[in-house]
Amino acid sequence: MTRTLIKGGCVLTMHPRIGNHHQADVLIEGDTIAEVAEHITARDAEVIDAGNTVVMPGFVDSHRRVAESLFRGVGGDGTASVADYSPDDVYAATLVGLLGAAEAGITTVVDWAEFGSRSDQVDAAMAAHAEAGLRTVVVHAASNGEQSISRWQPELRRLAAATRKPLTGLAAGSLEPAPTNSDQVERDWGVAREFGLRIHSPAGTDRSAAGAVADLAGRRLLRGDVTLVHCSHLDDADLGAVAGAGASVVLTPSSEMTGGKPPPPVQKLIDHGIRTGLGVGSDRLAPGDLFAQIRAVISVQHATYFDLKLAGKAGLPRLLTTREVIRYGCIDGAAAVGLADVTGSLGPGKQADIVILRTDRPNIFPVNDPIGAVVWGMDTSNIDWVLVAGRPVVRNGELDADLDRVRGLALTARARVGTAAGHSTASSAGEPR
Repeated sequence: MTRTLIKGGCVLTMHPRIGNHHQADVLIEGDTIAEVAEHITARDAEVIDAGNTVVMPGFVDSHRRVAESLFRGVGGDGTASVADYSPDDVYAATLVGLLGAAEAGITTVVDWAEFGSRSDQVDAAMAAHAEAGLRTVVVHAASNGEQSISRWQPELRRLAAATRKPLTGLAAGSLEPAPTNSDQVERDWGVAREFGLRIHSPAGTDRSAAGAVADLAGRRLLRGDVTLVHCSHLDDADLGAVAGAGASVVLTPSSEMTGGKPPPPVQKLIDHGIRTGLGVGSDRLAPGDLFAQIRAVISVQHATYFDLKLAGKAGLPRLLTTREVIRYGCIDGAAAVGLADVTGSLGPGKQADIVILRTDRPNIFPVNDPIGAVVWGMDTSNIDWVLVAGRPVVRNGELDADLDRVRGLALTARARVGTAAGHSTASSAGEPR
């Protein structure tokens, strides 16, 4: 069994019993954290010098459309849909997307894989997940509203019965609950539960859907195995139902606001005692890292507070703190996708999913408060090491991958998808126009 000792870093564990340490060591045995203490001696262990760093749980990206990584930064219009992707394109897009997440300090990615009944596309995505080396959940989602009773369900059954790689899990991607589709949602959720799969579903993306979540709760369908994404237009009855059922919420703040959606309902969620996970959503629209999502959420909540204060409102909420919001990107995100027992915090028995962040760079030095530094100041340039299940995927700032091969695959796929979709500019995306 391999042993790794992370030595002398400022350790933010996100663990309720272990707490944080200005300087401590973390011992990894195999894929598991064995000990966190102020001083550890371990013979025959590879030592990572963590002086001048923050050591913390790897970020949990709780919702991302990974295959859209082929068209990063182009905005919401004029790009191809996944329906135009060949299996090779899906593989290239998924691989480059996951490696980009790794390089941003993300150790867990929940991939909304909207391929419907396309077995060849789903299998290509699964192959990329296995190669990337991250902890991932593939959320098998219906494509373009296809009727799940006839097409999506059989493919979900096939995937549930298949053997998957140790780091790759499976979940069911539901249609968004609405007043008109509750019977179909009930059927789909029943299939997911038949196989013990967690259910992920968009919710409240339009005002017309308000009340649909509360209706599912009234039918005893909303439970702790449900993760609702976006939630911009859920009303108080919906949010009360979410809290009462123990269901989870994930926000993708940058994608939502850049894509024309209202700011995420951060304060309403806090008022209902709902701690959320965070996701990139789509990096066509938003930064592909969790630093940006954490800053977006705390900024939205602070703006809500000051708007109320300027309006002279009484009973102001308190400001969301950096110590609370950093958890959204780690342990709260892991809890929101059903992985809190596996990842999201540093403690004995947890999987060794760890990011080591440099504190000696000019963008952050001098560090006065380590948590505030991570939340307000750091970015992907501070990534030093990223370990998933104890294995380094980023070492001394360098990604452990054949980047020339990955870049070639992505460029070829982008050109091919652009041609198939009839977008003449797709092959030159990123060039000045």
